[in-house]
Amino acid sequence: MLDNPLAPPWLIRPGDANALESPLWPATAQRTPSGELAIGGVSASRLAADYGTPLYVVDEADARARAARTREAFVSAFAAHGSSATVYYASKALLTTEVARWMVEAGLRLDVASGGELAVALAAGVDPALLGLHGNNKSLAEIDRAVAAGVGTIVLDSLEEVERVADAAQRHDRTQSVRLRINSGVHAHTHEYLATAREDQKFGIPLADASDAVGAIRARPSLRFLGLHSHIGSQIFRLDGFLEAARRLLAVHAELLAGGDVPELNLGGGFGIAYVVGDAPPAIEDIATGLAEAVAGVCRELSIPMPAVAVEPGRTIVGPAGVTLYEVGTTKDVAVALDDGGSAVRRYVSVDGGMSDNARPALYGADYSVRLASRSSAVDPVLVRLAGKHCESGDIVVQADWLPGDVAAGDLVAVPATGAYCFSLASNYNYLVRPAVVAVRDGTARTLVRRETEHDLLRRDTGYNPIDQGVSE
Repeated sequence: MLDNPLAPPWLIRPGDANALESPLWPATAQRTPSGELAIGGVSASRLAADYGTPLYVVDEADARARAARTREAFVSAFAAHGSSATVYYASKALLTTEVARWMVEAGLRLDVASGGELAVALAAGVDPALLGLHGNNKSLAEIDRAVAAGVGTIVLDSLEEVERVADAAQRHDRTQSVRLRINSGVHAHTHEYLATAREDQKFGIPLADASDAVGAIRARPSLRFLGLHSHIGSQIFRLDGFLEAARRLLAVHAELLAGGDVPELNLGGGFGIAYVVGDAPPAIEDIATGLAEAVAGVCRELSIPMPAVAVEPGRTIVGPAGVTLYEVGTTKDVAVALDDGGSAVRRYVSVDGGMSDNARPALYGADYSVRLASRSSAVDPVLVRLAGKHCESGDIVVQADWLPGDVAAGDLVAVPATGAYCFSLASNYNYLVRPAVVAVRDGTARTLVRRETEHDLLRRDTGYNPIDQGVSE
């Protein structure tokens, strides 16, 4: 069969449309002897029968192993230069009470970016001293709660927050450790909405204003200045942006040493993962080694001690550990006109979820992959577009991939690398209920977050009377 001209250049027609290509899939993903997808020893059909679809599935062993591997990579890389490293899990990627516990048990701290994320971390029993609070517009209530709870660090995003956090710390008779988020001006190689260090955007304080801001922090006895913080973006494969950001921040760091202690430097996160065949992100060990060597080199040039370093990865830990299961509802072949006057066929495969459970394709034009999950097939593959069920033409889960040509209604399909920013960004658009989140490990599955019901949606509507509908509370 010839390649379909509608396929993007990077998408190679597979020799086996049933193959689970590494590194897209969790470590335990495999085909059973019958051809079915299994993750953590649990089959796709069993998961769908027990929990419904769409369904977020997280390979617990894989997530835990990635967390431990990440910590070891950074600790070892910086220890080789006589320094230390702390890894914060960026909980906005995926946060439940259980996931929070996994990360802490792997030796990580947690980065939270709202009062709600803070509440989940505290409900998980995480020691508040292991938490770092982010956010460009923290409310007074969020700041007060964080300080009162004993949160380890707060990242200051504006001059106004210097006073707000200092006042809260004074009220609670605490000395609050803080970092100062800096807009380094480094332009990361990523989607426009994911680049967070460009000059014209909402995060951080301009590099030129850092000295005055740190002066304001040091003038408040209730604050302890830890160091500068930078985050240049997300889903980044190239290290050059991180290295340049480190160089710029260390130049300011060196100047700040004249006025007092600057014990650490936080370089943020944003390391990318593979979503489709052809994506080639660097290994976490290479990232850690590259950053450690760069920081050590700049410190030697500036003749300053090497600070302790903190990083905040999230996607690289939970992204590849997650898979979303869907059930196929309809298929539809669409003839598409080509520039040469001919035409080609794209098959639309519609599933029972969509942009409500994975907003990234609609938000960022993100690419994903798909495979049959309930069976395998020897039928020649066809080019498909996996579409959601929402009333939006942009409701696409997978723009382009190859599935066996006999894909049909009732089949289960699986989209890998959905552990990060899928559950976190989920919505109830068109009043779809949000899927369950299930952890699988050693042949067992357990619920992390239960599937919503229509009653869950309706109970917030003040015009709804469950008694009238025959529904018991």
